[in-house]
Amino acid sequence: MAYFQYDCIVVGAGGAGLMAALYASRSASTAVLSKLYPTRSHTGAAQGGIGAALGNVEEDHWEWHMYDTIKGSDYLGDQDAIEVLCREAIDVVIELEHMGLPFDRTPEGKIAQRNFGGHTRNYGEAPVKRACHAADRTGHMILQTLYQQCIKNHVTFFDEFQVLDLIVEDGVCKGCIAYEIATGEIHTFHAKAVMLATGGWGKCWSVTSNAFTLTGDGAAICLRNGIPLEDMEFYQFHPTGIYKLGILITEGVRGEGGVLRNNLGERFMERYAPTLKDLASRDVVSRAIYLEIREGRGIDGKEYVHLDATHLGREVIEKKLPEIADFVRTYLGLDPVTQPMPVQPTAHYAMGGIPTDVDARVIVDAQNTPVYGLYAAGEVACVSVHGANRLGTNSLVDLVVFGRRGGRHMAAFANEIDLQPIQDRDREKRVRDQLERLLSGTGKEKVATLRKEMQKIMMDNVSVFRTGEGLQEAVDKLRELKERYQHISVEDKGKQFNQDLMEAVELGNLLDIAEATALSALNRTESRGAHSREDYPERDDKNWLKHTLIRRQEDGSYCFDYKPVVITKFQPAERKY
Repeated sequence: MAYFQYDCIVVGAGGAGLMAALYASRSASTAVLSKLYPTRSHTGAAQGGIGAALGNVEEDHWEWHMYDTIKGSDYLGDQDAIEVLCREAIDVVIELEHMGLPFDRTPEGKIAQRNFGGHTRNYGEAPVKRACHAADRTGHMILQTLYQQCIKNHVTFFDEFQVLDLIVEDGVCKGCIAYEIATGEIHTFHAKAVMLATGGWGKCWSVTSNAFTLTGDGAAICLRNGIPLEDMEFYQFHPTGIYKLGILITEGVRGEGGVLRNNLGERFMERYAPTLKDLASRDVVSRAIYLEIREGRGIDGKEYVHLDATHLGREVIEKKLPEIADFVRTYLGLDPVTQPMPVQPTAHYAMGGIPTDVDARVIVDAQNTPVYGLYAAGEVACVSVHGANRLGTNSLVDLVVFGRRGGRHMAAFANEIDLQPIQDRDREKRVRDQLERLLSGTGKEKVATLRKEMQKIMMDNVSVFRTGEGLQEAVDKLRELKERYQHISVEDKGKQFNQDLMEAVELGNLLDIAEATALSALNRTESRGAHSREDYPERDDKNWLKHTLIRRQEDGSYCFDYKPVVITKFQPAERKY
């Protein structure tokens, strides 16, 4: 066992983690723990753009961005936090440019901007070009830029360290415990402040845009430490994943003019969103695709429709969408210049997560009581700026805005207090014992089998459309899988690079998150944003204009609490696109 001490520790090296580390490191000793090499983090998969009302191409204002974000959230987003997001987006995008991020340019040399779903001028009047982009590799460029800045600023990186537990005592976070993948050793990281920036949990589902590493680690650790999770029922299915594979085809294709077509060749979004059509918000477009398929208008009777960009021309596709062109040619053997792309909704993004305030502090109840020294930012966190449905480009905005705010607050907090001693010296032993139990298990259950069954029940019953009966079936099945998980065996008994063991740990996290998601979806008896209940098809502001907090109790059962949605400027209204 090794012991490390820093002022600030960041868990996760995606956009939120690196932004936080960069800002914290300016006045406090800072380390980043990541279970993979930082530039392999999933922020690098974000393609289409980062939203900011720069007004470089046409008139735009942060108030319009705020309205679109609130409307997109189906009025469940907290409007004070959304105002922070949209105001600070402008400054942070310009800051990224000054750090060296190579944005595409207008002929005048300004940052180029394109259309994206749900982004409008003058409070819903017509689409507006708001997405700043670096071809269709925007997330990749953000990740590379921030990593280089962190290296320049002497941030310490512990690559391939899997965090297994937090050290929280008397409402204060004092560090975390991590497993070094290269050696199999357990290490204690003692700190004044810890930020969780571990990303989402798309691997709960079988068809997902998420990488294999997106297993809900940070959120599951919080759940096990008595910290509630907020709005877990709201999980976004992106409308355009590659058929069967789930690999994302950016909304930027539709932003450049691509359209969705059914087996009749119809541009069917005109029926569902007559004003914004293919650029409606993601939940609206995903439901439209499912309905077209259900009514027999999928391509060749299969569960996909076509995304048609053939009319855009070779120059637009090769220059503005090169990554997508490469994906489609590599994985489908199709040329998007001349052939439409087969797409279906794919599990994409968690709107819910660890409850935080606008300074990224983790909070534990409806009264916004903080866990001192514990922070969360990025997809793992719920501020809540996305509410029931996230607008495209707002994930990258969320990362850098709240990563920056969290990093600043961590450093200020660390500079005000002394390092608190760790009282519980048995915590490392308990973590080691947990791993030994997995390694010594002789049961007949296989991790891969349980994971596949979990992903199927989530895809079938906790997807774009839901029913009470289906959700209850999912809850029952997940509880059965959690019982079977107690009888797994790990074939690799070695210490070095034991991926079998890590997959077993990750499956435990996924099962906890899947259960919390299914229970939260069963509990919310309305349809709002990405949560669409066929047995409760209407939005119910009277009973459900509130955030859900799900908490795991000591006996393993769950309970719910609620907190109000913050409404400042825009009253809830019917959502039309």
